[in-house]
Amino acid sequence: MSGTFVIAQGGGPTAVINQTMVGAALEIRKRHPGAKVLGSIHGVRGIRDGNYVDLSAIAEDRLRLIAATPSAALGSTRDKPDEAYCEIILNGLKKAGADAFIYIGGNDTSGTQQILTDAAGGKMAFVHAPKTIDNDLEENDHTPGFISAAEFVAGAFLSVDLDFRALPGIYVGIVMGRHAGFLTAAAAAWQLDPDSGPHLVYVPERPFSAAAFIDDVRATLDRHKRCIVAVSEGVSTADGKALVESLVPPEKLERDAHGNVKLSGSDLPAALERALAEGLPGKRARVDALGYMPRGYVGAINVVDAQEAFDAGVFAVAVAEQGGGSVALQYDGEKTGLKKVPLKNVAGKTRHMPDDFMLPDANQLSDAGMAYLKRLVPEKYKVGKPFV
Repeated sequence: MSGTFVIAQGGGPTAVINQTMVGAALEIRKRHPGAKVLGSIHGVRGIRDGNYVDLSAIAEDRLRLIAATPSAALGSTRDKPDEAYCEIILNGLKKAGADAFIYIGGNDTSGTQQILTDAAGGKMAFVHAPKTIDNDLEENDHTPGFISAAEFVAGAFLSVDLDFRALPGIYVGIVMGRHAGFLTAAAAAWQLDPDSGPHLVYVPERPFSAAAFIDDVRATLDRHKRCIVAVSEGVSTADGKALVESLVPPEKLERDAHGNVKLSGSDLPAALERALAEGLPGKRARVDALGYMPRGYVGAINVVDAQEAFDAGVFAVAVAEQGGGSVALQYDGEKTGLKKVPLKNVAGKTRHMPDDFMLPDANQLSDAGMAYLKRLVPEKYKVGKPFV
C-alpha cells in the first residue's frame, strides 16, 4: 500500500480531532515513504468535488502545530451519505487513485464507511477513526474529544456552584448530547462534597417531566438554599419527544437538514426559564446553554485526550493495512488500549450511558458513574470549601 491515502474529518469539531488527522498523516509517511496523503476539504464533500490539500507536502513541524489546534483543520460536514451519495464518493476516491480512506468522526461517519466498504468489494480499505464529545460510540470505553469537553463542563459547573453559594438561586446549564448523557454527567466530576452542585442531573436515558423537574428544584432549594442543574439538550419526555418539542409550539421548532429537531439555540433555555418562573415565582433563576463552547475550547485541551487522539490516527494506518475497520479505545481495568473492531459493530449505532451510572431513585450520579468520570477527568484544581 504505497499509493494514495485520503483522510477526512466529519461531524462536530473537537479540541483534539486534528491530532488524529496528523497522527495518521505522519504515520503514513513513516510506514509508506513516497505515498501521497490527501486531506479532503469539508469531509466527503471534498472527495465529491475533488477538493484536497496535499498533506504529504506539508512540513512536519507545521502539521504538529495544527495537531495541537482545536477544531477540524480540514473543515467538516454534516452530510449523512446514503448509498447513492456513497457511490459518488467511491468514484471520487477512485479518481484520486486512493488505496485507503480514513474518515475521522462519530456514528454517521462509521455508517458511511460501512456503506463504502460494502460497495467497494474489497478493492479499497476504509477505516473509521473515532471522534465525538458525546462519547456514544459502541465498542469504545471513551472517545477522543470527550475528555477535553468533559473537563470544560466539570470546570464550568464547579465554577457556577461557587458563584451560587455566594448569591443563592437556581442555575440550569444545558449541555450538548442528543441521545447519550455522558457529557452532561461530567458536570458532577469535580464536586467538592455532597453539598456541591450539580444537585440535579438530567440525561437522555431517562424520561423528563417538567412537573417533576419543578418539584425536584423546590426540594433542592429547601435542602441547599440553591439549586445547580445540569440538563442534556437531548432529554425527552415519557412519550419519546425531545423536551424542546414539548415546551415549544410546533410552528416555532427549528429542524436541521436531516429533519432532526434543533436542540441548541434559544428555544430550550427560554422554555425552561418560563417553566421555572411559572413553577417557582419570585425565585432568582438563570438558564444558560453551554452550546459549542465545550467541544473545542482551547483552554481545556486535556493532554491524555490529545495523545489518545494522535495514537488513534497512528493506529488507523495499521487498520488500513489490514483491509479496514473501526479503531476503538478499550479499557482493560488498568490502561486504555487501541483495538481494531468490525465497522458493523459501530456503524450508525449509539452507545448510551449505563443505567447504573445514575442512582435509581434520584437525578444524581451513582458511585459507578462517579468512578468512571473521575478515572477520565480527575480533579485538576484544588479549591477550598467556602464558608457558605
